[in-house]
Amino acid sequence: MTKTMKSSLASARGVSRRAFVASAAAVGGGLAIGVDAAGLTKALAQKVLSSDVNEVGAWVVIKPNDEVIVRIARSEMGQGTLTGLAQLVCEELECDWSKVKAEYVTPGENLARKRVWGDMSTGGSRGIRTSHEYVRKGGAAARQMLLQAAADQWKVPVAELTVEKGIVSHAASNRKISYGKLASAASKLDVPADVKLKDPKDWKLIGQGVPRLDTVEKTVGKLVYSIDVKLPGLLNASIMDAPVFGARVVSYDEAKAKGMPGVRHVLKVGDTAVAVVADTWWQANEAVKALNIKWEEGANAKVSDESINAFLKDGLTATDGVFVGNKAGDADAALAGAAKRLEGTYFSPYQHHVCLEPMNCTALVTADKCEVWTGTQNGDATLAVAAEASGLPPSKCEVYKLHLGGGFGRRGFQDPVQKAVLLAKQIPGVPVKLVWSREEDMRQGRYRPVGLCKMEAGLDDKGDLVALKMRIAAPSILTYAAPSRLEPSGRDIAAFQGLNPTGPEGQFGYTVPNILVEHAMRNTHVPPGFWRGVNNNQNAIWLETFLDEVARAAGKDPLAFRRAMMANHPKHLAVLNAVAGKIGWDSPAPAGVTRGIAQHMGYGSYVAAAAEVRVSDRGKVKIERLVMATDCGYVVNPQQVTAQVEGSVAYGLGAMLYQEINVAAGRVVQENFDTYQMMLMEDFPKIETILAPSGGFWGGVGEPTICVAAPAVLNAIYAATGQPIRTLPLKNVKLQRA
Repeated sequence: MTKTMKSSLASARGVSRRAFVASAAAVGGGLAIGVDAAGLTKALAQKVLSSDVNEVGAWVVIKPNDEVIVRIARSEMGQGTLTGLAQLVCEELECDWSKVKAEYVTPGENLARKRVWGDMSTGGSRGIRTSHEYVRKGGAAARQMLLQAAADQWKVPVAELTVEKGIVSHAASNRKISYGKLASAASKLDVPADVKLKDPKDWKLIGQGVPRLDTVEKTVGKLVYSIDVKLPGLLNASIMDAPVFGARVVSYDEAKAKGMPGVRHVLKVGDTAVAVVADTWWQANEAVKALNIKWEEGANAKVSDESINAFLKDGLTATDGVFVGNKAGDADAALAGAAKRLEGTYFSPYQHHVCLEPMNCTALVTADKCEVWTGTQNGDATLAVAAEASGLPPSKCEVYKLHLGGGFGRRGFQDPVQKAVLLAKQIPGVPVKLVWSREEDMRQGRYRPVGLCKMEAGLDDKGDLVALKMRIAAPSILTYAAPSRLEPSGRDIAAFQGLNPTGPEGQFGYTVPNILVEHAMRNTHVPPGFWRGVNNNQNAIWLETFLDEVARAAGKDPLAFRRAMMANHPKHLAVLNAVAGKIGWDSPAPAGVTRGIAQHMGYGSYVAAAAEVRVSDRGKVKIERLVMATDCGYVVNPQQVTAQVEGSVAYGLGAMLYQEINVAAGRVVQENFDTYQMMLMEDFPKIETILAPSGGFWGGVGEPTICVAAPAVLNAIYAATGQPIRTLPLKNVKLQRA
């Protein structure tokens, strides 16, 4: 967020810049429930909540017919957050789940009410794990208010009342009353400052595989995504941004585009892009292609895969821009004195998010109002960007959140919103829907970073690992996306995900007496971004596949080799043992099949995978079976967690098998699915999911298991071929069965 954006936000409602920034940074920072709302703006319809609706605390609205509406601040992009968060609220509320619905709150209303709904960012598998406590307190507070309303009406002590499925009972007088009849009175009560949450042993709804709240609307085609938005007088826009990042527009053929059917406007958007606004999107997109834009490309036009790789390779031996993430003992001295020494250099390419729904945003700007309709992973940031781009204070801006047709980190970036607002600002009073073509979406990504990693290991005369050294050379996501989160030294702690000595975001799961993990920051002109699983993906692949090489050199079974280093890491070991047992590690594999195994920790959860793979005599790989285990502490909805694990396999294995973004003449080469292949159904293995929640903590589930699916498969391939795989994607590797 720029300084200008922060200052603009601070002007809203008289909130100081410091106060707003502090509030925005306090992710899930405790309970804050209000009852003073004039009503929430509904997406698309923009209607104030009707007068027959009663707000019982900020999180719960109850209608006279007993329908319960749970307000959700996070974003739904297929991961089930909408349902999971509603389950958390309703567990404490003790309502009838069959009468529950959910709706998004808006970022403008959240800011106006002093961020009563807390953090709106949805990424890093944080949707539930960092908001579970305060949303449960919201449900508990609403229950307490409803019970108090019943006690006041019946003139009895609250302690004598019980509630089940939204029906309050007083056993002594045999009276009952529904939440719907109490809601009006309850909404007028003060929100309790202190509420007690249930003990996990008393949970009735948390842990249950209840149906998702959005399934029916998705199934019948009623669910509206931002690409579906229709408003009176709506015009459609297509855009072309600089194909070389950092380039500027020099000229374009406006007259030719304006003469094409349906075209209303040809407009420059900032210094880097030109858009066409037309009656239909197809007309706009055809006209964009006729613009013949000329660019001032600069030195970045000389960048290629080769120059990037040379830059990264230099980082493997450089002394500048190098940061330490994990250090114990003296790795260099231990390597020098090791009985056996191994090393290998690994490569992972840039990778795109490939959301099914391409980037889009609808904006309507007038002299005193800016409205935005979009699918976003960070409503607060969307509001900030809308305010900055429109030149209006946030109090005069609003964002209507809709479901996302895929996010994976990409929709945490606000460039489509900025461009839509800048475009609509030039056509005041007219709603403009900007939709990127698939080609534009691919060219203008915020890619998972490219990276090289040099691995070194030292074994003693017993074959035990005594030294491990990792030198990662890669761009820094935080430097580009969130520079304020860099440490004072400039270190990007996210580069060490899963390799940190301690910490819930990704703790190293092995005890090695001498270890050194370093990151040589090598930033290129290609913008890196948060990609589902982020740096955990590459880090787990590099570490877990190299450990199999080391185990083979030591003459040891890969599972036994890992177990010997995991006595101090019982939760890591538990999930590793779970997948090993389920896949039958200690029994012979089916004929022609080899097995691989991997473990990791990310986003507060412990995960492991075991794979069975068949490699043909011609080197064709068939992944036949994957066993995936996760310990996320508590499971809110087992069905959703299982679905997330299966989805992560598709994402992780697709990247491993096929996907890469190449750069030539400063440009991204891949522009559509014909050159950026997705995983197909025929590639998909049988998946068996083990949920092993040990309790006592809340971990994420959307991203962690991605990190182990690929290395488990790669280790199974290594077992079949005896050939370590150090370069991805696999399509570029020629395999031969041993």
